[in-house]
Amino acid sequence: MKISIIVPAHNEQDNIIEVINKIEEVISLEHELIVVDDHSEDNTAQLVKNLTQKYPQLRLVDNSADKGFANAVKTGFSAAQSEIVVAVMGDLCDDLSTIRQMLKKIDQGFDVVSGSRYIKDGARIGGSRLKGFLSSSAGWSLYYLLGVPTHDIANAFKMYRKKVIDSIKIESKGFEISMEIPLKAYYLGFKITEVPTVWQERKKGKSNFKMFQLIPVYAKLYIWAIFKRIMKMIER
Repeated sequence: MKISIIVPAHNEQDNIIEVINKIEEVISLEHELIVVDDHSEDNTAQLVKNLTQKYPQLRLVDNSADKGFANAVKTGFSAAQSEIVVAVMGDLCDDLSTIRQMLKKIDQGFDVVSGSRYIKDGARIGGSRLKGFLSSSAGWSLYYLLGVPTHDIANAFKMYRKKVIDSIKIESKGFEISMEIPLKAYYLGFKITEVPTVWQERKKGKSNFKMFQLIPVYAKLYIWAIFKRIMKMIER
């Protein structure tokens, strides 16, 4: 089964060559690799172009919408030519060996597979403890309060059937897209599961994740999910 691997990249010249080489080294599955240049001001785009001759399955796509993680990911989704898509961060934080386990779950009939750092055999290595606490708390609380079947709702490392993406009106502007899609998919009745993964803090370059700017939008999605659950209970 062919998959589309999407790598949103904003100013990732320190990482992008290693990311691409690592993906091609680890992923033996039939795939296409789409790097979305998100208005980079460094040499990211040129470095990707230089590798397209080495890797014919590699494509560079420009995010022509406003700069931002959500728009870059949506651009990648739109460009994907496979029925299975997976987003991989451009800073080497994701464990690429997880992709094969994700695809096994897709083969079993699931529509969304989340890489989870907060279950057995998963781990979060490095990074802010406060970020880790907030993301794990959000995942565990939605799992136990609402029954959303992943302990790591905020992790961007997820695999989707393309029909899930096509069924959802994505409203996110930033990293909260990783929480919006599975929540909306859950309430639309799509099958969701998770597999353990190990996440490591970037070693090179600067993160674009602004935690305190994102807390309000994550909180809005959290409240929306609770309200949605209440409305469903009332409708019964």
